[in-house]
This record gives sequence, structure tokens and C-alpha cells, in this order.
Amino acid sequence: MSFLLVDSHCHLHMLEPDAGHPGSYLRAAQERGVGHFLTVSVDLDGFPELLALAETHDEVSTSVGVHPCGRHLRMESPETIAELADHPKVIAIGETGLDYMCAEKSDREWQHARFRDQVRAARIARKPLIIHTRGAPGDTARILREEGADDVGGIIHCFTEDWGSAKAFLDLGFHISLSGIVTFSNAHALRKVAGKLPADRLLLETDCPYLAPVPYRGRQNEPAFVREVAECLAGVRKVSLETLAEQTTLNFYRLFPNANTSALQ
Repeated sequence: MSFLLVDSHCHLHMLEPDAGHPGSYLRAAQERGVGHFLTVSVDLDGFPELLALAETHDEVSTSVGVHPCGRHLRMESPETIAELADHPKVIAIGETGLDYMCAEKSDREWQHARFRDQVRAARIARKPLIIHTRGAPGDTARILREEGADDVGGIIHCFTEDWGSAKAFLDLGFHISLSGIVTFSNAHALRKVAGKLPADRLLLETDCPYLAPVPYRGRQNEPAFVREVAECLAGVRKVSLETLAEQTTLNFYRLFPNANTSALQ
């Protein structure tokens, strides 16, 4: 197989255990050309499990952070989060950000505060951010700007916004990651944006076990299905799958130079 893909955002610990353990999902993905996996933290209590998984598999990296949809989730100071990130297998802070679909307008300040704290943690740790934004592109970009997030950069994961929003994040030095949503029949506007993104800022993801791409909609998503995202984007951008894979993989390792790169050697 002449190409290598990276799943830049997955949740390996959330995959159904009765369908196989994480190692079986990784092997299935590797058979389809996927060489590295960033399994992403959503809460601090689950972080030790993610770190143990990353320590067990050379091809897996992880992050530490608290998802915006979870006021009940334990939060720590920026300094404590940065201390948790002081491990070679922890390559990012997040996922963090804003999600206005799960917070009333009158109940958003706690999201803002947690988001700001995690940007500060990233700056202390000197590691990129993984950003979740839904229904809040303007405030997300504003807080990133106010907190100096351009100093560390990162990923706007599972991007679904318009070109204006993409441009605001690109201007802050962030990469844009596209998920299986780009393959959906009604995602015409997103595919137009995908066609305009700079080649050196584009990343691929599954966000598994969520958002399975066509033709797997309705099933649990798996890291192996990042290939369908790549195939769709190659068609949208009128390049070969090999070219798309090479560029997005190089983008990932440029953003995360401390990720295991043995698969590239």
C-alpha cells in the first residue's frame, strides 16, 4: 500500500467492546492504510485509560482536556492540566471549546471560563489545542484570539462552518479537520469549503464512534473509515488519494512533531 493516513481525532476507548478490543480496530485500520491515531480526551477522570492505551501502542497518541458539553465534569487549574500533559504520549490539550447546542444562552459563561483555562494550559504546556466548536464560531475565534492561542495553534476538529469561519481560524494558525460529515449527501456547502482549504492546513478524522461516513451511516464509526473521508476529499479537491494522504499526514506530523513517526520511516 503506497499511502499512509492519520486519524487525527478518534475516541478509541468509546468503541463497542463486544465488537473487539482497541487493538483489533487499530489492525483493521492499518490494513486500510491508517498509520497513526490521536485518541482524544473528553474528561479528566477518563484520561488515565487513554494514556495507558497510548503507552501500549506506538501508533497511538493522546490528549488531555475537558469537553465543553459537561458542566458536571471535573475541571482543574491550567497548571494542573499542563502538568498532566507533561508526558511524551500526550501531544495536545483538549478537546475543549464551545458548544452552544448544549448550553442555554444564559448559561455559557462556565463554558467560556473552562475554554480560557484550557487555552492557558496549552500555552503553559507548549502543546497544540484540539478545538470543538458547534454553533459558536465567532466566540470560539474571539476567545482563541484573546487568549493568544495562535502561540500554540492546533486543530478545529470536525469542522462544519462556513468559509468565513474557516478563514478566521486559519488566520489564527489553526488546522481544519474534516470528518465523515463531509461525505453526507446534504453537505454540499461543507464540500465547497473543503475545496478551498489550503492544502497545508487540512487534516482528516473519524471522531469515532460517532459520525460514520457514507456508506457506513447508521453503524458505529471506526478509525478504518477515515479512508472514506480521504477518498471523498480527494474527489472534492481533484487530487489522487495518494496525494491527499501524503499531504494530510505531513500536516499532522508538522503540527505534532513529537508524535511517533516510525510509520513514516
